[in-house]
Amino acid sequence: DSAPRDPNRIISAEFLAGAAPGSFLPAPICVEIAFGGRSNVGKSSLINTLVERKSLVRTSSKPGSTRQINQYEARAADGTRFHLIDLPGYGFTRRSKTEQSAWAGLIEGYLQSRVTLAAVAVLVDIRRGLEPDDQELIDFVETAKEVTRRPVEVLVVATKLDKVPRSGRKTALAVL
Repeated sequence: DSAPRDPNRIISAEFLAGAAPGSFLPAPICVEIAFGGRSNVGKSSLINTLVERKSLVRTSSKPGSTRQINQYEARAADGTRFHLIDLPGYGFTRRSKTEQSAWAGLIEGYLQSRVTLAAVAVLVDIRRGLEPDDQELIDFVETAKEVTRRPVEVLVVATKLDKVPRSGRKTALAVL
């Protein structure tokens, strides 16, 4: 095959570590991109799509399945390594207040203190639009600038667009 190889294509990806409340991720060593959003918005599915793997990140139809911060390492064809971070979803109320509070502390601690964090993709279900929880996450990332590190980029990502009739997609995206 003599076709040029895309240097940005992900050629390998693997699970590195998970951190539940009371535990920690390994020391930061390379750029990290975190994926946040409501439970069941498609964070795990998006990561699987980006790394072109069907089941690197466990997906579930039940909200609240990701109960820790999960760290994956990806390597591009040009040798660039970076970490993808799957954050627990928010807005899922079938967990105790204590467990929800522990998750919030874990996520906030990560977002405030991770010096290699470069971007946070905030996934939003296009049918629901930007909800107060989503805006709180965006505001939190934007105000957590006391950390000595590069600025953290916030990317709003629309998901579940396939569930909106074709005729309404452009309008829904414009509203978001």
